[in-house]
Amino acid sequence: MRQGLGMRALVILLATLGLASAARGEVVLFAVDGEVGRLVIYSTLDTRLVRPMIEAFQAQSPGIAVKYEDLLATEIAQRVVAETDAGQATADFVFSSAMDQQMKLANDGYAQPVKIGADWPSWANWRDTAFALTFEPAVLVYHKPSFPDGPPLSRLHLIEWLRQAPLDMRGRIGTYDIERSAVGYLYLARDAEHFADIWTLLRAMAATGLQTFATSQEIIDRVADGRLVLGYNILGSYAADQSRLHPDLGLVQFSDFTVVVSRVGLVPRAAASPDLGAAFLDFLAGADGQRLLADRLRLPAVSLGLNDADTAAALRPVPVSPGLLVYLDQAKRRGMIRKWRDALALPD
Repeated sequence: MRQGLGMRALVILLATLGLASAARGEVVLFAVDGEVGRLVIYSTLDTRLVRPMIEAFQAQSPGIAVKYEDLLATEIAQRVVAETDAGQATADFVFSSAMDQQMKLANDGYAQPVKIGADWPSWANWRDTAFALTFEPAVLVYHKPSFPDGPPLSRLHLIEWLRQAPLDMRGRIGTYDIERSAVGYLYLARDAEHFADIWTLLRAMAATGLQTFATSQEIIDRVADGRLVLGYNILGSYAADQSRLHPDLGLVQFSDFTVVVSRVGLVPRAAASPDLGAAFLDFLAGADGQRLLADRLRLPAVSLGLNDADTAAALRPVPVSPGLLVYLDQAKRRGMIRKWRDALALPD
């Protein structure tokens, strides 16, 4: 930490400003001595992971305090819209793993154009309002002691394994609840486009006693300690970070295909301090920020050789474009959720 910055993190556990349904809602104030400005961030990134990113920005921007709100993706989109429509100030920077919801904010005029210093790939930038900043595969996480010969390596292999799963592994499979997880919904929607037997896979999971969760961390924690043996379609960045801390946690990318999503950053139109939001976006897109994302936060960075054609062809990345809005179409969403509920034999 730079001498004289006097930085300290004051963790304040608060309700999420009028959102009684908030599942996370932690607010952290990264305070500084001699504050001259305050940057407000809404993000889906866990506070523990975001700390080095904010501290690095503050080291380059003396006097800038950062108020960080850790929220679910849907809550972020709802707050930006509600606060803007009410004529109130909203966050100065929004960083979310729900690409479709971020794209909708930009497309509907809730983001403002920002010029960044980096030469950004076209697939990762929509009209200078929405920027993909990471490159994150969906992975299968598994409890290593439960798979001495290794886990399933493709979706067809997983279906076969599920149909013959040992009794002691039944009820110990986890994935996202797509009605509560925006990134979980996006991953599954992309799966359905690339894999005709996705509903067969889900029915096989359900037959073993599938458990569903709102966040990656809930699944990862349970796989790491053996309460679950498999977690399907988990954000690879979180899994890679946690695998360094938990020796029993393994992860693999499927050999048939791997969906890749990005965390998308934008500066809201109603930001109270848009200059600070733009400065933070420019920092994350710059060489130092991208290196920090990749090396310290274990979030694969867009600019560090991960946007080449070979990688794109192999990993099926999702471009930042209005094409994402199809995943928010209410008729399509209702149809997807109906198929999801049918596959899992859930009540309507």
